Amino acid sequence: MNIPESELVLNPDGSVYHLHLKPEDIANTVITVGDPARVAKVSAHFDSIRFKTTKREFVTHTGTYKGKEITVISTGIGTDNIDIVLTELDALVNIDLHTRTPKTTHTSLDIIRIGTCGGLQEDVPLDSLVVSAHAIGFDNFVYFYEHNGRFNTSLSKTFMKASKWASPLSDPYAVSANSTLLEKFTKVGFLPGITVTNVGFYGPQGRSLRIPLAQPELNTAMKNFSFQGNRILNLEMETAGIYAMADLLGHNALSLNVILANRELGTFSKDPGAAVDGLITTALNELVK
Repeated sequence: MNIPESELVLNPDGSVYHLHLKPEDIANTVITVGDPARVAKVSAHFDSIRFKTTKREFVTHTGTYKGKEITVISTGIGTDNIDIVLTELDALVNIDLHTRTPKTTHTSLDIIRIGTCGGLQEDVPLDSLVVSAHAIGFDNFVYFYEHNGRFNTSLSKTFMKASKWASPLSDPYAVSANSTLLEKFTKVGFLPGITVTNVGFYGPQGRSLRIPLAQPELNTAMKNFSFQGNRILNLEMETAGIYAMADLLGHNALSLNVILANRELGTFSKDPGAAVDGLITTALNELVK
């Protein structure tokens, strides 16, 4: 059955609507970054760049690093954008855009987030490199897809009970990283833990400037939470969405982050640029091994 034009929107040149990409424009290894300016910071390490495009907040560069072809793409902020990026990346490899029909052979992409985050634990220093073994999502976009309860796990249920989750908020969902990619990065010193993906930067992450918080004790509950030996190490805004969409679509996902802010200590990295570049270099070198 053909997918209607209103559901799979293409540009006049045949590229997918938001990302402005065609299937030949991307590699099977895709790095996602939130900040569009960070795309060039990643691709500056490439040996060569064969493709570039920009549309809205979505910037894409494809090239090679030490002989391995890699695509780096910006997502912008939030899981609503992740829904767009992951859906359209999947369409590029698993839908025939000419006939608008799913391909009979499935292609799995390796999708690695390189991002920044806020840390929750006093004993995890600024500029530390962390890897998300699991992610808990506070947004609700994944519930718009048929999921058969696969994300309502013992982790999400245990967290709701421990945090005294407020009923007006959507139930958190939990997803795990790809185990092969996770093992690759824990072996080289990335600290594994649980990442919480928030639906905003201020109130949802416990920042109160002029509006009182509905659940002011939530960050403390997250700091004290532990599940099967894993603590919540960091807060950010994309990881759970990447993991959930990768799980539903059959891709391999991993989220790597550098801690720029320690929320418990109220401190911020003295050189965030160097910290991010260190994460980029380390991630690229591990991906080509």
